[in-house]
Amino acid sequence: MRSVAAAITRKVIRSLVVLIMVTALIRLSQIPIYTAIAQSKVQRPAYLNQKLTFDERVKDLLDKMTLEEKVAQLQSTMSEPKGEKLIPPQGLGGIGPMLRPLTAEAAAKKANAIQKFALEETRLGIPVMIHDEALHGLIASKATSFPQAIALASTWDTDLMSRVAVAIGKETRSRGIRQVLSPVINIARDVRWGRVEETYGEDPYLTARMGVAFCAAIEQQGIATTPKHFTANVGDGGHDSYPIQFSERLLREVYFPAFKECIQEGHASSIMASYNSLDGLPCSANPWLLIDVLRKEWGFGGFVVSDYGSVAGIMNMHHVAANVKEAAALAVQAGLDVELPSIYIYGKPFLEAVKEGRILVSAVDEAVKHVLLVKFRLGMFEERYVDPKLAATVNDSQEHRALALEAARKAIVLLKNDRNVLPLKKSLKSIAVIGPAADEVDLGGYSGFGMKTVSLLEGTKNAVTSSTTVLHAKGCVTGFTSLPPIPMESLFPPDAKPGEHGLRGEYFDNRTLSGTPVLVRTDRQVNFEWAMGSPDSTVPVDQFSVRWTGKIIAPVTGLYKFGASTDDGLRLWLDGKLLIDSWFDRGATLDFVEVKLEAGRACDLKMEYYENGGWAYASLVWDLKGRPNPLLQAAVDVAKSAEVALVAVRIIEGEGYDRASLDLPAPEEELINAVAATGTPTIVILVDGSAVTMSKWKDNVAGIIQAWYGGEEAGNGLADVLFGSENPGGKLPITFPQFVGQCPLYYSHKPTGRGDDYSDMSGKALFPFGHGLSYTTFEYANLKIEPASIPVGRSVTVKVDVTNSGDRKGDEVVQLYIHDPIASVVRPVQELKGFSRVSLAAGEKKTIAFTLGRNELSFLNKDLKPVVEPGEIQVMVGSSSVDIRARANFQIERP
Repeated sequence: MRSVAAAITRKVIRSLVVLIMVTALIRLSQIPIYTAIAQSKVQRPAYLNQKLTFDERVKDLLDKMTLEEKVAQLQSTMSEPKGEKLIPPQGLGGIGPMLRPLTAEAAAKKANAIQKFALEETRLGIPVMIHDEALHGLIASKATSFPQAIALASTWDTDLMSRVAVAIGKETRSRGIRQVLSPVINIARDVRWGRVEETYGEDPYLTARMGVAFCAAIEQQGIATTPKHFTANVGDGGHDSYPIQFSERLLREVYFPAFKECIQEGHASSIMASYNSLDGLPCSANPWLLIDVLRKEWGFGGFVVSDYGSVAGIMNMHHVAANVKEAAALAVQAGLDVELPSIYIYGKPFLEAVKEGRILVSAVDEAVKHVLLVKFRLGMFEERYVDPKLAATVNDSQEHRALALEAARKAIVLLKNDRNVLPLKKSLKSIAVIGPAADEVDLGGYSGFGMKTVSLLEGTKNAVTSSTTVLHAKGCVTGFTSLPPIPMESLFPPDAKPGEHGLRGEYFDNRTLSGTPVLVRTDRQVNFEWAMGSPDSTVPVDQFSVRWTGKIIAPVTGLYKFGASTDDGLRLWLDGKLLIDSWFDRGATLDFVEVKLEAGRACDLKMEYYENGGWAYASLVWDLKGRPNPLLQAAVDVAKSAEVALVAVRIIEGEGYDRASLDLPAPEEELINAVAATGTPTIVILVDGSAVTMSKWKDNVAGIIQAWYGGEEAGNGLADVLFGSENPGGKLPITFPQFVGQCPLYYSHKPTGRGDDYSDMSGKALFPFGHGLSYTTFEYANLKIEPASIPVGRSVTVKVDVTNSGDRKGDEVVQLYIHDPIASVVRPVQELKGFSRVSLAAGEKKTIAFTLGRNELSFLNKDLKPVVEPGEIQVMVGSSSVDIRARANFQIERP
């Protein structure tokens, strides 16, 4: 009996052991490969072996991937789906700007959690590429905001650009972000374009040098840069993303060089395709652009991303695809690898199209290779996590603020300085600081938020002595509306308590005011500019709606302009009557009606608003029609009381805000002339990102400063220049026209067959490319070219002596232009081929040297082949494209 029992026991035990082993094997097969490696002695897969080449690692990983896992690497998201995991089991290629509202430390922790989940909860553990924008600083809470891109270009200082990019890279990497959708290297030849501020200006050479400096510095820190928008996305009338019908010559001579150099010299890991079409094909589905030129000619080995929603645009904007599957096939087979920001086209229909044979598997594999190769090159498989504590100390550090101040100073361009009204004396008894941009800091498009910013008013107070009285007046209201916000004293929430003012705001986590509000509060005023953020941590970025309710009481009986200025959707009711119904996506717009309001009568008010991506802005406004302008009168009064008046003005521009007029807003022009008419010396400060025309006020003022969007230290930088602590040395990277009818106007045009003038005005610029004044003077002498004659393929050295002939230290940007007077094809009248920003003490002389070699001397012949032709080359060196101080020639010999 014992032997029988023992035998039964042994069988049971063996069965249990087998069952346990089978169960373990089943479970092991379901464990992600990284977890299995950690829990067993299973051999590490080859793609984790750092001794192998990147190509070998990519091949090994690709061989292990299912179709679903491959397609997942071409997908991105920018929001956490309700009731689902952020990263699905098959993995995810990238994540968009989800970290923006968080502090640096919280963002780093969130990024670490994302990478940990990808490592442990997906089968292959492929890291996720988190991206955001970093045009002139990371778009994030309390990241350092440097001067806008156009301002950085006006420094003509590639070393400074590199240092700024290093700082941006450190802050970006510290938060766990591994890709930036920057820089913008489109050529801004038409200043009506609303996005000029994002560029490095009109010139291919300057743009390329600044772009390379940006890309190289950030790529060296393990972050993928994404030069954009490929290509030429500003068309007729200065319209953004208009169709382009440029010749191949124009593309290759003007619009391609910066992209090519950012790839080959700056080692950019990614490229963004643009929204527009090129000669009938959407740029997001253009194989000539994305395969023939980008990869086969230039050797680009990174990955191509769509502009946000541009893959869907193939179907619903350009109408060259009948459905989602067709759009997907056109994009991926033309070389567009990753769809941003979310899954519109590269989702389930994409998978179905592959299985149906509409999309070649080889095209999918090629796209995935590009993504994986960059992830390996950046070290993302080995360096997954960041230190949250370090992130907290790196972002907006004192070191980076000091660099932002240096950049703000160097970016300022002095346009006019009659009778040396500038610099001002710090001992002035009184200064009037006037204008809508005087006490506010506009950082420009694609900017961070939440950091300490310094306005012109604050900077002026910081700069002067205690004996100087600084007077301030707004002067006028501008921005997306010229109507003032309704003050809280006229607003009352439902069931208001005595002394309580404002409106009840109900905030929803969707665009349709659906369900229960996630936040209810009393807003004392509806006058919000949330920028790229959200109203509250409980409210999602970009996808939210608000309902404000209460009563409004007018202080004076009269006819009012009454309405709201918002982006995206707006509905406005008064006493139950729907007055405004603009419930659709759009840029910031003013909607108003004229209504009769009686003093003291309470009217029911309801305003509804939704935000669907981009700049979040909502303001409830009114104005009593026909009343005297108290803001203008107050500005005139303070100007009369001051020894000098500073008038800071701005324009409406940005993505989606192309300009038909280049004038300042009418209230600002009225303000400038009213202040100047007091007889007080008036200095106008332009806080903007593009050119403005000045015919109505330029001759009435003593000084004009192009301040750009100067970043978080803008006010201190401006004050340093205004009061002479710093000598302005910036130069214009764009041409300022006299009138909008001259557009597009740029210095490097080709010779005309007739003339440049109009019947009613000169064709000359108001301020030329490269222009910028100083508080000192510079002399140029001894221009030498050695050797005087070279064979094709050799280089020459150009040297010139530059002396500070004034009585104070200053910076000069020495600019070198060339012209080929006799060539086989028509050449521009001038081409920038070298520049150097040099700092000189009073009386100091330096010899500046440039090299002109094959890259600078070659051009495209009639067959579009790069050649260096024999003949004479004219060299012009000077302080702007018009202010040429020295000329010389050299000869290229026949072979």
